[in-house]
Amino acid sequence: MKKTALWTAMSCAVLLVGCGNDDNRDAVVEPEPTPEVTLFAENGMPTARLRRTTFGVPHIEADSVEGLAFGSGYAQAQDHLCLLADGFIKANSERSKYFGPHKSIDFSTGMPVVEDNQNLISDFGYKALGVRSSAASLLGEMPDRSKAMISGFTKGYNLYLSQLADGSVTTPNLPCAGQPWVKPITDVDVLTYLFSIALLPGAANFLDLIFFANPGDGDEYLPRMAATSSVTEQANEMYADIRTKARHQKSSLTTPEMNPLDMGSNGWGLGSEVTENGKGIVLGNPHFPHTGQLRFWQSHLTIPGHLDVMGGSLVGMPGAVNIGFNKNLAWTHTFSTAEHFILYNLALKEGDRMTYLFDGEEMPITKQTVTIDVNIGGGTTIPFDKDIYLTAKGPMVEAPPTAASFPWDDAQAFYVQDVNMNNVDVLEHWSAMNFATNLEEFQQAFKDYDGVIFNNTMYADDQGNAFYIDDSTVPHISEDAQNALRISPELMAAREAAGFTILPGNETRFAFDGAVPYEQAPKLLRQDFVQNSNNSYWVTNPAAPIENVSPLYGDRRVEQSLRTRMALTLMMDARGDDGKFSPAEVETALVSNRAYLPELVMDELLAQCEAQGDTPVVVSDSLSVDITPACAALAKWNGAQNKDAIAGALVREFGYRFDTEAHLTTPFVYTDPVNTPSSLIDDGSALVALAAAAATLTQNGFDLEATLGEMQFVEKSLPDGTASGARFPWGGANNFEGGFNVFAYSNEANDDTMLPQHAYPAAIDAVTEQATRSELTTEGYHIRYGSSWMMVVGFGDNGPEGRGLLTYSESNNFQSPHWNDQTKYYSDNNSLRPLLFTEEAIAAETLTDVTLSLQ
Repeated sequence: MKKTALWTAMSCAVLLVGCGNDDNRDAVVEPEPTPEVTLFAENGMPTARLRRTTFGVPHIEADSVEGLAFGSGYAQAQDHLCLLADGFIKANSERSKYFGPHKSIDFSTGMPVVEDNQNLISDFGYKALGVRSSAASLLGEMPDRSKAMISGFTKGYNLYLSQLADGSVTTPNLPCAGQPWVKPITDVDVLTYLFSIALLPGAANFLDLIFFANPGDGDEYLPRMAATSSVTEQANEMYADIRTKARHQKSSLTTPEMNPLDMGSNGWGLGSEVTENGKGIVLGNPHFPHTGQLRFWQSHLTIPGHLDVMGGSLVGMPGAVNIGFNKNLAWTHTFSTAEHFILYNLALKEGDRMTYLFDGEEMPITKQTVTIDVNIGGGTTIPFDKDIYLTAKGPMVEAPPTAASFPWDDAQAFYVQDVNMNNVDVLEHWSAMNFATNLEEFQQAFKDYDGVIFNNTMYADDQGNAFYIDDSTVPHISEDAQNALRISPELMAAREAAGFTILPGNETRFAFDGAVPYEQAPKLLRQDFVQNSNNSYWVTNPAAPIENVSPLYGDRRVEQSLRTRMALTLMMDARGDDGKFSPAEVETALVSNRAYLPELVMDELLAQCEAQGDTPVVVSDSLSVDITPACAALAKWNGAQNKDAIAGALVREFGYRFDTEAHLTTPFVYTDPVNTPSSLIDDGSALVALAAAAATLTQNGFDLEATLGEMQFVEKSLPDGTASGARFPWGGANNFEGGFNVFAYSNEANDDTMLPQHAYPAAIDAVTEQATRSELTTEGYHIRYGSSWMMVVGFGDNGPEGRGLLTYSESNNFQSPHWNDQTKYYSDNNSLRPLLFTEEAIAAETLTDVTLSLQ
């Protein structure tokens, strides 16, 4: 965490020095100081004006920061009450209290339908991470602006709840309204939730391993019923089931993933050299799950004379925009390759599993007993105790050697340290970006704060500057440790095997206590462009590769993804005839649905098809395929994965079987990362991949010449977890095809909420006889992941000119008119829509206009 400082509006005074005697000196004229923004509403009673325009977009105006967050909390509750309430319950370790020990529930009965212990694991895990206790102790130390944002959000959310309860709002009934877990919140609840979100790219992926960590070799990790005197037979049966399932789960643990939700994104910042009018343009294209708590919500926030910002924010962000623009600048984010935690391997004291050695000194591992309440049915809860184990830097983790190889035995043990633990900058950093009016002030936000948890940042402004920085929160390890990661065979092998960094925990030289400072973060200021599509910082701009930063930020001089290569190709060939971009041309590039893989190999693949003729391609001992129909279908593909793309599904299934290392003959050359590797191999293996793709589609009943719009669709779930029946055909490519505007199916297991989602049976791969890697279903490609908040913003003589779209629409309430309206718009138009930023534009399309007040 960097230094914390409150934002204040700065005024400048001009000193005029005259000559001669005092009587002849010119009078000194000082400009009126700019008044500071008001943080808290008078008497703790915030007010806000809330207007909603077409597509339900809220435009919130207030005279204080607290008032702005008040309006934001109210409007977010209108659109996402159930989602928010579940987030607060999860962060507060109360899922088991309301839903029982297992994750999935049936809202009609309130009882579990899938028994997996995940609620227990989540509740005890967040207890071990201390998010609630830290929020309670740190709230008073937060900067005043952050406290104002939290306070306002809490009051706005609670106002909506109270109005639902007394019937004073006419919002249709919500499936969660009136349920005991949907309850008023406190400021501590909001900060607890923010702390939990900050851990998603790090320690939150270790909840299973935290749950199972214990120094013994038996069942000591299991939770215990605390109130044994009042335990019923039903409770005993549930407890026995919990224990049985926990033992099975421990034996099947796997290594945590760095990015289990597949969060991605594209971002461009275009500068004066490549734009038609010499002013900046920003393309924002986050790829996030379309369900769950990492959901974007669009808003426009205004404090007259101080702040005027519009964009998308993750639900639960209290009165700030995460990706957006103001009158002078715009910015976006992509998921960084940087690491935000380190797993430390402890050398234990001989004969003592609760003591480790650090610089030769003995250090304790402490045991703490925590308690959660567990619903055993019928509205009855009983307390469960569990022992968790902690070092001074983070919780212990364990997985048996047969699983993830992080044992706790006589010689060694492991703990995880997350640099985002208790990140009190998370609000202040984005708020400072929202208030910034130029490049210097925007950069100052990154110098002052470390709240951009896991993101790269791309920026452009009305002066034509383009700026990139990966100032996501990264452990600041010593130069000695960095060099060891680069040259030590053991450390490099461990990192390669696990997918994240594992360091010795017994020496100071490997330890860290804070984040990498601004000066050492990878960054680039250009007048042409900066971009990122989830590869590392290295080729933010191929003309100026970034080198010499901590290896924890990701790899350099490595092969780039097909999506990054598509992005850099679009950067060069999607400009107009003048060689420069207009905002309209940037939007066209975004929604063109081009895919790099077929552009790279299609001509060579079709030539191989022609040479193969009708001779069957041998895929396996039991499968040979005449690829003539597949080749004929590919020849009709129209060059982009739009809804009308014939054979779009065949291109996709081929992409999932394509291996650049095996199927391309020209190797990667780090001095030409955009164009290498290339050249399709002519040994028949590419035709085998095509044959397997075609067989999979035909064996599952799909026509090889079906358009992508016939195969790919968006369909939301109703509150009971059944299909809504409203299907929208969808264009868009996939990462494995090298798409830029990416959409994909996201398994319901990745939706870490208690809100049920429907899913269709998996299609079966013709070769493996397992579910397809592409997650094709018997109904086609059911989209629940990909482009979410889409934005293109340029600057003209009269300020910003923005177009954008929220692909899954503004509201999560299925009875809202704004549940599917933007979804239908995108399906019908494959384009963005105007963003209403000026007062004239807002007034012309206002649907509702209310003043919110606690009085």
